[in-house]
Amino acid sequence: MADNGNTMRAATIAVLVENEAGVLARVIGLFSGRGYNIDSLTVAPVDDEGRLSRITVCTSGTEMVIEQIKAQLDRLVPVHKVSDLTLEGPHLTRELALIKVVGKGDNRVEALRLADAFRARVVDATTESFVFEMTGNADKIDAFCALMRPIGLAEVSRTGAVAIARGPRGFSA
Repeated sequence: MADNGNTMRAATIAVLVENEAGVLARVIGLFSGRGYNIDSLTVAPVDDEGRLSRITVCTSGTEMVIEQIKAQLDRLVPVHKVSDLTLEGPHLTRELALIKVVGKGDNRVEALRLADAFRARVVDATTESFVFEMTGNADKIDAFCALMRPIGLAEVSRTGAVAIARGPRGFSA
């Protein structure tokens, strides 16, 4: 069956921009002004001089919408490069999460057992709570949080996705 262009897909888009005031607002404005959704957004300086930042945006839409997003991002003045990592080959995507679990007795033991299985690290502990640090893809973090919910999940703070191409392929201006 032929794709009529209405099939939704997820996209992880890397954007290399000038690290200057207002750039992030312009990128977000592009999305909000056209009704595009942002599932995840991260940004940080990536060069030694601090003049370039890399924005990683996870979004979804039809192929036509994703192409429009990339084209409109590419037209913004402070943008140096736009790359759809989802289409350009194998890439790695990771998030960092801090997960607070509150509980006593057997729940504490179970929380530690599950954390070990998921390779989550205890970064804070009190007599009634743990804060776990976990890195991984979104599905891994979602699964861990789902298992912690009945044990005493109290709070979750997530970074959003960061992504990079696998292999020698680079991403620079």
